[in-house]
Amino acid sequence: MTRTKINEPARDIPVLMEADIVVVGGGTTGPIAAIAAARRGKKVVLIERFGSLGGILTLGLNTKPSGALIGGIPLEIWNLARSAGGAGDDYMATTKTGGVKIASPTDPEIMKMLLTRLCVEAGVQILFETFVSAPHVEEGAVTGVIIESKSGRQFVGAKVLIDCSADADMAAKANAPFVMGAGNAEQTMQPVSMYFIMKNVDLQRLADWARTCDDVPARAIPADVEGLAYGLWLTGFNGMLRRFQAETGVKLQRDNITLKTADGQMYVNATRVLGVNVFNPPEFTAAILECYRQIEGVSRFLKERVPGFEAARLGQVSPILGVRETRHILGEYTLTGPDSRGETRFDDTIAADVSALDIHDPKGGDVDFQSMPPYEIPYRCLLPQGVEQILVAGRCISADHEAHARSRNMPACMATGQAAGVAAAIALEEGVRVRDVPVKKVQAALRELGMPLRAEEIRAS
Repeated sequence: MTRTKINEPARDIPVLMEADIVVVGGGTTGPIAAIAAARRGKKVVLIERFGSLGGILTLGLNTKPSGALIGGIPLEIWNLARSAGGAGDDYMATTKTGGVKIASPTDPEIMKMLLTRLCVEAGVQILFETFVSAPHVEEGAVTGVIIESKSGRQFVGAKVLIDCSADADMAAKANAPFVMGAGNAEQTMQPVSMYFIMKNVDLQRLADWARTCDDVPARAIPADVEGLAYGLWLTGFNGMLRRFQAETGVKLQRDNITLKTADGQMYVNATRVLGVNVFNPPEFTAAILECYRQIEGVSRFLKERVPGFEAARLGQVSPILGVRETRHILGEYTLTGPDSRGETRFDDTIAADVSALDIHDPKGGDVDFQSMPPYEIPYRCLLPQGVEQILVAGRCISADHEAHARSRNMPACMATGQAAGVAAAIALEEGVRVRDVPVKKVQAALRELGMPLRAEEIRAS
């Protein structure tokens, strides 16, 4: 018998706890939101499906924002990482369109500990190894979430829900409208990939070779040996990759490779799988298996063709798939491509961002990594239509496919998380819906945290 569905009997769900604010997702965005809200005296619960915080930044081995961290809690955390020896100096990377200032990579293990410590110090209740299956909505407003853990199915009450799931899972399940990817019939989305680490790389030999290699056009190469631990960044290898594939028969899916160091280890971004529906478990699994296959091929390429990798070996593979794009909520405002180029000034800005434009071609072409002017993100992009008492932060905010190429990057994700945490707390203080929160009070609170809100403030700095 082939089943198409089964019937699950109705049941009462026990209440685990009640909170002022529930943050779903402990990746790059969620901890910042939770810290921001808890520091204003709110009872905050942060729910994370893995056993550590940081998501793609830590577990995903991505280690580095594609842009500068310019203020607020994100910069505070990075400065703490530097003090702990877990990050270096920011650096200017040379690209085809000019220099891009990039925050130093961070040691992912140190960052896991820092994020957790700051949450605990702020009074955040973390629930690790807990999956949020759905929001609970009453009379059009979110009142909490249903969770699953080894204790079974339970309920956590909330006055405000902040969706930092990266895929707008909570907003979508609350029936808020959204688009997938570019919102076209093909649902065009940036491809998925997986980071890995190569050990025993001779960084000095690699840096000396890369300085004179025309096949590495985008780079940041420190002049001193000490700077190599956190400051070596190389992107390119296109011609070498083409020759390697032609001569060996090894088939890869990406035209270029990005290498970067953190704590003296080499982090490699070189895999790609196109057209993956990450909401389909067999497709998701197939993408992971394909990344594994590509990692073997790229590791061989590096060892055989790139100076400095002669004695290198595979050190670690990320346990999670890196997903760049899925749902975009339809918010009260949708950030557009022109907006993301700094062409619009918003009265309700809650962050200024200077991340690079970073597009991994959905059709499989070369990566488009460009320096761009600063731009502003309005609060309305965090407000999904059609449901109350929920804010969305991170890469699934209301932005079109072009704007997403900047707003998906870590500095913007952390900035929107910070704004969502502050806004949720102020809404409760004022006794209003998050949709009606006095934005000027939110802006004043963000400025007290040291967060620039205007593009011109970054240009003048």
